[in-house]
Amino acid sequence: MSTVIAAPAAPYHRKKTRKSITVLDLFAGAGGLTQGFYAASPRVVTERAVEFEPAAAASFAATFGDKVYAGPIQDWLKRETVPEVDVVIGGPPCQGFSQLGKQDPEDIRNTLWQPYAEALARAKPKYFIVENVPAFGKSQQLQDFRDATGSEGLIKDYDFQWHVLNSADYGAPQSRKRAILIGHHRDLPFPGFPLPTHIGRHRTVRHALKGIDTRVNETLLPDRRTEYAGRIFAGTFRTSELHLGRDYATESLERFGWIPEGGNRFNLPDRLKAPCWLNHNSGSGDVMGRLHWDKPSVTVRTEFFKPEKGRYLHPVEHRAITHLEAAKLQGFPDDRLWVGSKTAIAKQIGNAVPTALGSAIARQLVQHL
Repeated sequence: MSTVIAAPAAPYHRKKTRKSITVLDLFAGAGGLTQGFYAASPRVVTERAVEFEPAAAASFAATFGDKVYAGPIQDWLKRETVPEVDVVIGGPPCQGFSQLGKQDPEDIRNTLWQPYAEALARAKPKYFIVENVPAFGKSQQLQDFRDATGSEGLIKDYDFQWHVLNSADYGAPQSRKRAILIGHHRDLPFPGFPLPTHIGRHRTVRHALKGIDTRVNETLLPDRRTEYAGRIFAGTFRTSELHLGRDYATESLERFGWIPEGGNRFNLPDRLKAPCWLNHNSGSGDVMGRLHWDKPSVTVRTEFFKPEKGRYLHPVEHRAITHLEAAKLQGFPDDRLWVGSKTAIAKQIGNAVPTALGSAIARQLVQHL
């Protein structure tokens, strides 16, 4: 029987000083944006974070210190005083208008920009960041957010600009496009978007996975438990402990064997194709695809451990990428901590902003603070 053990000290816990740049992280997840901000400057300190998913909140607390309100942002706004900070960051959920979702205009998650704006009005930051899927740029929610900056709006003291940025252009070994909205108090100038640093010299999968053993010997997380907010979770685990595979069916292994470097489902003989693939000889070439050694990876999503969901096969091995490899493609360091089941941790990894992009944005703000 596993036992609850004391969690290790948060490796990125920082104490606030007079020179600190204070940050409020909303819809924080496991702290992808915060990880990038911390990498950008030792002055950055999280004042408070808010995250609805309990395991993700626990991962944030384990890594950055117990500064997380683990619950809905609406409840937090009712129960706590919003701290005044220098910067507010966050990514309201995008499933309501993401091209990968149902694109339901009535999805309640589409309205979560409103509590974000309310938190902005109370926190009175100098700058704020909203990150989301590129489709956010064409959504009603963006227009509603724009309207809130009008003369009678909730955040009338602020203005913003937005642009779609590709993480690979800022040093991430992953091609992941995000709509980045940078806001500023009207008394301050717009700080600008970070200039791309890696166009024409993108970092690659080979670079990200360098030093990781191609063999995978384990499928299960270490038998370890931790307590957070009155609940027991699996964990905590370092990134370096997440080199975990799966037990594949014989047919899956045979499929993987037919797919060459850079290949995909189109390389399979008909007898190994899923019924839905037989009459679809065009369309996405990423399904059951291998990552390219010498290119950035595709976007690492929450189900990267399922090759049928995208180009997530290892470049040469007959398996999907592991949690460790996915975390490295996102830019997470070996010593950061994770809490939850394999599925929960995969969700935290896939939902995060690549740390290289977060750092580029943070550096752009820091020089104006």
